[in-house]
Amino acid sequence: MKRIYIIAGLMLAAAIALLMNSAKDMGTYSTFAQAESKNRTVKIAGQLVKDKPMVYDPIKDPNYFSFYIKDTDGKEQKVVLLKSKPQDFELSEQIVVTGQMNNGEFLAKDMLLKCPSKYKDEEIAIRNKQG
Repeated sequence: MKRIYIIAGLMLAAAIALLMNSAKDMGTYSTFAQAESKNRTVKIAGQLVKDKPMVYDPIKDPNYFSFYIKDTDGKEQKVVLLKSKPQDFELSEQIVVTGQMNNGEFLAKDMLLKCPSKYKDEEIAIRNKQG
């Protein structure tokens, strides 16, 4: 068998393995109720519950941040992020946390924030002028 066919076969196998691995991250969003029943990592989209406490003390532990979010079903849940508090966290419109339930808390290993667009006021002004 020619060497080029062996190399092409190995590259094809590596590409398939890479696609299979990345497909795990392309899952749909879950809720806290689904996260409790599943014993694996899930993504949950929600909104910050601003009237519940946020705990972050960088002097005591710079890699501990806890807060509450409300998922799409309306369930409020405490989330613990073992990283520092993101800048402008309170301004976020939506929060997506990736992790799993652990002793009644959602232990997040990663978090994405959807912040308000800095162009939102400009967009509203343009629409009002057109209409």
